[in-house]
Amino acid sequence: MPGGAGRVTALPMISLLLHSALAASPPPQIPFEKYELSNGLQVILAPDNSVPFVWVNLWYYVGSKDEVVGRTGFAHLYEHMMFQGSANMDDDYFQPLQRVGGQINGTTNLDRTNFFEGVPSEYLPMALFLESDRMGWLLPAMTQEKLDNQKLVVRNERRQRYENRPYGNAWVYLLENMYPEGHPYHTATIGKHADIDAASLEDVQAFFKKWYLPNNASLVIAGDFDPAVAKAQVEQWFAAVPAGPEPELTAAAPVALAAEKVVRYEENVPFPKVWLAWHTPAVLSREDAALDVLSSVLTNGRDAILYQKLVYELQIAQDVSAYQASAKLGSMFIIEATATPGHTTEELVAAIDAVLADLRTKGTSKADITTALTAYEVQFFESIGSIQGKANLLNNYNWLTGDPDYLAEDLARYRSVKKGYLDKVLRTWLPTDKRVVMHINPKAAQ
Repeated sequence: MPGGAGRVTALPMISLLLHSALAASPPPQIPFEKYELSNGLQVILAPDNSVPFVWVNLWYYVGSKDEVVGRTGFAHLYEHMMFQGSANMDDDYFQPLQRVGGQINGTTNLDRTNFFEGVPSEYLPMALFLESDRMGWLLPAMTQEKLDNQKLVVRNERRQRYENRPYGNAWVYLLENMYPEGHPYHTATIGKHADIDAASLEDVQAFFKKWYLPNNASLVIAGDFDPAVAKAQVEQWFAAVPAGPEPELTAAAPVALAAEKVVRYEENVPFPKVWLAWHTPAVLSREDAALDVLSSVLTNGRDAILYQKLVYELQIAQDVSAYQASAKLGSMFIIEATATPGHTTEELVAAIDAVLADLRTKGTSKADITTALTAYEVQFFESIGSIQGKANLLNNYNWLTGDPDYLAEDLARYRSVKKGYLDKVLRTWLPTDKRVVMHINPKAAQ
């Protein structure tokens, strides 16, 4: 590979110097104030006057893990329903904010749902009004027509993003094979067609009443605002939203596979592809950070171990990636690779296993760990360089730990990852006999 040797020898030195500088620097701080309204809504204010813009970031502590068997997809359905109008704003929620240059959206995953608006500072009251109205008065404006419309939208999204997209069903298959029936993570957040289609107006209203409460949410305002004024505005718009019964937290014991599980699917895909998945510790644990670092050692960059072996040396893979899919009830470590024409997923598994076996014997290199840690810290600091990133991070820490000021502890998890510990984590959590190996191959007719 032309120029490859120069990159391989130069990068560790650059990474070492940068890592030393980052490790020596104290953890950054995000100034904030946290308080709670009488209805239980947690409020976090983080002033930042660097730009005349403000972010409103609202998290509800509900995700697809909180749904019941036969009624899946409700959390994601509400991500859509929340933009369809409420009692005092019975219209499309995107239009008023977009007209003033705002950005608005929401996301849902296994564990939580969030909504956010970024607006010029003077429009903060509008953003707060809209969020409060759909929190407190969404149901009076909900109609069967709106529900039917969004059920069709969600089912069409499942077709577009999962069923009709190459490898789109991979996440659905992984969750079904990694977690047993009845486990909160067994079903993908998008839900099942039959469940969404069967959902009645009474079903979805009951789900909203249980989970979308001020006492099951936290609100972050970050950016250019006066804290005293913002407090008055939050009180004005949110204090009247009634609290509800405290929802019972969804829990589940850690899942462990008794043996290797190999599954095969045939789909409309252009190339064979394979996924190797292991159960790993939950988000924010020390092992969670170490596995994050390991994923970078394996596949972050063209000089990473698995990339070099599968893509450049053996030339049996077009791509390979590893990642720690962190979640609240337990995480997954996943390696995925796409075969080059003429090669099989069995070859990919054998090559990946050979690399992992070599690492278990010889251990990881300090240089690779340093490069991975440097890449993580650079990415971490970049993520909090914006008020949007700060708002989301504060809400994430508050949801997981109850303390928005968890940045130093989080960063310390990564800075504590050393060679001996990483090698131990690799041997402990990535055995060859307790994992799911999932092959997706082109249909025979292709």
